[in-house]
Amino acid sequence: MRPHELAPAPGATRDRRRVGRGIAGKGGKTAGRGTKGQGARDTVKPGFEGGQLPLTQRIPKLRGFANPFRVEYNVVNLDVLEATGADEVTPETLRAAGLVHHKGLVKVLGGGALTRAVRVQAHAFSRSAVAAIEAAGGTTSVVPGPHGDRRPPVKGNALANR
Repeated sequence: MRPHELAPAPGATRDRRRVGRGIAGKGGKTAGRGTKGQGARDTVKPGFEGGQLPLTQRIPKLRGFANPFRVEYNVVNLDVLEATGADEVTPETLRAAGLVHHKGLVKVLGGGALTRAVRVQAHAFSRSAVAAIEAAGGTTSVVPGPHGDRRPPVKGNALANR
């Protein structure tokens, strides 16, 4: 058996109905399109609602949701802390070394290994990072963000940006 010899079983497929070929066959005259109107003449895009704003654009849940209170972190792994060679690591020292962006919060993750005691200050830590730092004899301390312990203000909120 070769690919060009493959075919459906006899009787499994039918020829498509050729409409609009006169009244002798099925689908003559209006060819199954009804009488007059937009659908009788040309094709209409799926979801087109006659110029009205389509349902997919009207309903916000279909477009997703942007959380205005999302907190984004600049992440740093343990192997980066090891490579700095410093005994004390703070967000300011990481920024000065060019390891994190000059804005934003810093979170330490547990990627890599730490072989010496380091005092680390950051805005957040993963559990594995805390365990690895303390296992190496170091300490961790959480630094409050620019808004303290409360959520940051909503972006674009005129009252919050005063």
